[in-house]
Amino acid sequence: MDLFTAACDNRHAPLAERLRPRTLDEVVGQRHLLDAGCPLRLLIENDQLTSLILWGPPGTGKTTLAQVIANSTSSSFVPFSAINNGVKDIRAVIDRARDLLAMYSRRTIVFVDEIHRFNKSQQDAFLPAVENGDIILIGATTENPSFEINSALLSRARVFVLEALSGADITTLLRRAMDDPRAFDGTPPLIDDAAIEQLAHSAQGDARVALGNLQLVVEAAAGQAINGDFVAKTLQRRALRYDKGGDEHYQVISAFIKSMRGSDPDATLYWLARLLEAGEDAKFIARRMVILAAEDIGNADPRALQLAVSAQQAAHFTGLPEARIILAQAATYLACAPKSNAAYAGINSALDEVRNSGSLPVPMHLRNAATALMKQQGYAAGYRYAHDDCTGYRAQEYLPEQLRGRRFYQPVERGYEKTINDRMRYYQRLKEEQLQQENLQGNNPEETGN
Repeated sequence: MDLFTAACDNRHAPLAERLRPRTLDEVVGQRHLLDAGCPLRLLIENDQLTSLILWGPPGTGKTTLAQVIANSTSSSFVPFSAINNGVKDIRAVIDRARDLLAMYSRRTIVFVDEIHRFNKSQQDAFLPAVENGDIILIGATTENPSFEINSALLSRARVFVLEALSGADITTLLRRAMDDPRAFDGTPPLIDDAAIEQLAHSAQGDARVALGNLQLVVEAAAGQAINGDFVAKTLQRRALRYDKGGDEHYQVISAFIKSMRGSDPDATLYWLARLLEAGEDAKFIARRMVILAAEDIGNADPRALQLAVSAQQAAHFTGLPEARIILAQAATYLACAPKSNAAYAGINSALDEVRNSGSLPVPMHLRNAATALMKQQGYAAGYRYAHDDCTGYRAQEYLPEQLRGRRFYQPVERGYEKTINDRMRYYQRLKEEQLQQENLQGNNPEETGN
C-alpha cells in the first residue's frame, strides 16, 4: 500500500488525503500549467510525459499531480520516497523498469517526493536510467532545483513551477470539501461566508493547511454552525509559510535586504516582521544588516556600520522579543541612509586587478628597510613622510609602477562620500602643486624613482 492508495479508503486519514483529486478537472489552481492547451496538461492527457521536476511551495498540488498521472498513464507508476529509500532501492526500481521495458515495451514512471532530500550519490544513481530512457523521473520539491538537484540530472528534466493557490482557489477548495461525501460523516455543519474567508486567509496559499484547518474547525464545532469568530478562536494564530533552510527563507531575507537598499523603511519593517514572526534567528538578521551597512551604504554614512554592529551586539545581549525593537531601529536607519557601494565595488575591482596582474613588486620607496643591507639595496630610499609637510600630505606614488593612475575607489556625490570626494580632489590639487614646484626646483620624484 502506497501514498496514493492508503489514504483514499481510510476514513481516519487527514481530510486533504481523503479529498485528493483523481483527475485533472478536479485539480484547483495552477491554471498556467493545467488549462486547456497548456504544456503540462497536454503531456498528461496525451500520456507523453518526459522526465520533469515539479517545484513549488507546500500544498500547491505536486503530489496531487502525481496522483493524476498515476490514474491516467498507461505506464507503470512507482511512487518513491526520498526519505525512506536509498541507492540500493533505486537500483532495484531501475532493474525492474528495464525488464518491463524489454519484455512488454512498457515504460516506468518513477515519482520521487521531496527529491531535494536525496544526496548527490542518490541522485546520480538515477542519471543513467533517465539518460537512456529506462525510466521517466518525476521529482517533487519545495526547494529551488538549481541549488538542490544535480545539474546533470536537472538538464535532462523539464521544470514546472507551481504557484501558491490564490484566495479564490482556496475558497473553491473549501466549498467543494463541504459538499463532498468523502469529507465528513453525516450531514456537515453549516458554515458561513466569513468562516470560509477566514479559513482561506489563514491557509497562506496552502491547500493542505486549508483542509487541515477546516477539519479541525468542523471537529471542534461538534455539529454546531460555524462562523468567522469561531474559526478565529479555534485556529488562534496561523503559521507563516517559511523554512529556515529552504527557498522561502532566501526569498524573504532577499526582500528585506533589497527594501533597505531601496530606501523603503515601510517595506523594510514589513519584511523584518515576516522574518521575526516566522522565528528567524535575530543574530542572522543582524549579521545581514552589518553586511548591508558596508556594502550598500559604506562611506556615504560611516555611522551606518557603527549602528549595525551596535545593533548586532545589543540584539545578542537582549534576545527576543526585545531585540525586535533594536533591529527595527537599525533597519529603518539603514533604509533611510544615503547609499553608496563604492567601497564594495572598489575592493572587487582591486581584487580583479590582483588576480589579473599577479604579485607586482612593491615600489622601492615603500619597502620596509629593516636591516642595513636592505637600506644599501635602496629599500625605503626617497620615501616622504607625510607629516613633514604642513599640509599633512606629500606627493609620491603608492601603486606599483604598472598601475600608476589607476582608480579603484570612486565615491559617489551622496552623503558623506561627497565630503570624501572633495577631500580627494583637494589631495589631487596638492599633488599637482607639489610636483610642479619640484619640477621647477629640478627635484622630480618621478625622475628619482620616489
